[in-house]
Amino acid sequence: MEQKQNLIGTKTFNFSKEIINLYIHLKKDKVFELASQLFRSATSIGANVEEAQAAQSKRDFISKMSIAAKEARETRYWLRLLNESELTTKEVKHLLKDVEEIINILTKIVKTSAGS
Repeated sequence: MEQKQNLIGTKTFNFSKEIINLYIHLKKDKVFELASQLFRSATSIGANVEEAQAAQSKRDFISKMSIAAKEARETRYWLRLLNESELTTKEVKHLLKDVEEIINILTKIVKTSAGS
């Protein structure tokens, strides 16, 4: 599981960096509200993964990783809206692929940690 945690930490950090770049672009396109929602949920994924690394218990670890998974699902929603709307010309399909991968990894970590 340690290897998956390192993998997810790296993936979520890199994903956050890409979201920050998209956020800047969306602000220029005056897509303020959606940009803010996306920014908050997407950067929260990695923040919760980081917090899970210092969890005080297994239950705390699972809780933080579960929150990260929920934030990833919310992020997928905002990215889908951007992808299927005409609010921006910025391509987000690669980010949708990345967030799906993150969701899958987080789900496996939570299930493995919970013993199911």
